[in-house]
Amino acid sequence: MFVEQDKRFPVQSFRAIAVNTARTDLMGLRNIGLRDRILIGQTVVKGHGVGTDNVTGAKVTADEIDSIINAIDQRGTHDIDAFVIAAGLGGGTGSGGTPVLARHLKRIYREPVYALGILPAPEEGRLYSYNAARSLSTMVNEVDNTFLFDNSAWKNEGESIKSAYQRLNDEMVRRFGVLFRAGEVTKMGVGEMVVDSSEIINTLRGGGISSVGYAITEVVSQRTKQKKGMFGGLRDSLKKKQASEQVLLGEDKSAKIIALVRRAMLGRLTLPCDYSSAERALVLLAGPPEEMDRKGVEKAKSWVEENISGIEVRGGDYPVDSNYIAAVVVLATVGNAPRIRELLEIAKETKEDAIRAKEKKTALFDEDIEPLFE
Repeated sequence: MFVEQDKRFPVQSFRAIAVNTARTDLMGLRNIGLRDRILIGQTVVKGHGVGTDNVTGAKVTADEIDSIINAIDQRGTHDIDAFVIAAGLGGGTGSGGTPVLARHLKRIYREPVYALGILPAPEEGRLYSYNAARSLSTMVNEVDNTFLFDNSAWKNEGESIKSAYQRLNDEMVRRFGVLFRAGEVTKMGVGEMVVDSSEIINTLRGGGISSVGYAITEVVSQRTKQKKGMFGGLRDSLKKKQASEQVLLGEDKSAKIIALVRRAMLGRLTLPCDYSSAERALVLLAGPPEEMDRKGVEKAKSWVEENISGIEVRGGDYPVDSNYIAAVVVLATVGNAPRIRELLEIAKETKEDAIRAKEKKTALFDEDIEPLFE
């Protein structure tokens, strides 16, 4: 999805390599070339995937890490800013292999390594939640920061994961696509307050888990307003209105930006959490250069700073040729996310159930063989 979106831009920002234990999943990829699709674990699972067995997923990734690293080196790493490992955390390959891959990437390269993990919804099954919890407990210690997208928070009531798949992917790519592209030079030039990769890296340097907010508003240009006024026979009144608008133009831009950033942070986050528990934040505005306003961005940053536990809030704008303004707010290293507590509780219960089941099985075995020794 990220590659598909990236192809719509004049300058491509992403390089992608797909790694999987299931041949059919790799063959279904339309936007990644065959040479960038790496099938691992053929001798173990014969290309059929590891199912929900993340122990096998981790082992296979460790055994074939050289082939993955070689593929990365062949694509070139001299001008990259960071590695992002995107993976579903409910299955076996992603939840088991992501921490292993992250550990080796950090050992070999100097660039930061981030994870973008997709949390399974509860209805996907208890084992999927267990896998996600086990993976998270290891992954947060291996990567520089972990972004999470919670399926359960984005799936509509009564909607199946299968039917929601495309929509959830679109929502995720829309948010992270803007963030990961920040700082790239476009035909619109550079931003008034540039957010580049170093700003993002510094925001995420504390590790832990991060969540992302997003809001968008349409831009109605003066040209469009005038056209509508002419067709409505309201040219004179429109001219008077435009004259008064010119006086308040700067104020209107600031107010629009502040309101948009508030909507992004107070709205639905990729991982629902207590935004006030964030240690750092990043505010990014994307849209037409004429709609950007330094005063508005500064005020928006100040508002975010007042509402998080930390005091580090970075921000700026990213000029794009569009008919909208988008606001992205990164809440870095959040300390209070109910879904994470829920996953950890499920993992604890599942482990206890497994121990009890094993003890019961042992007890039944003892009952069966005891008469043989009487």
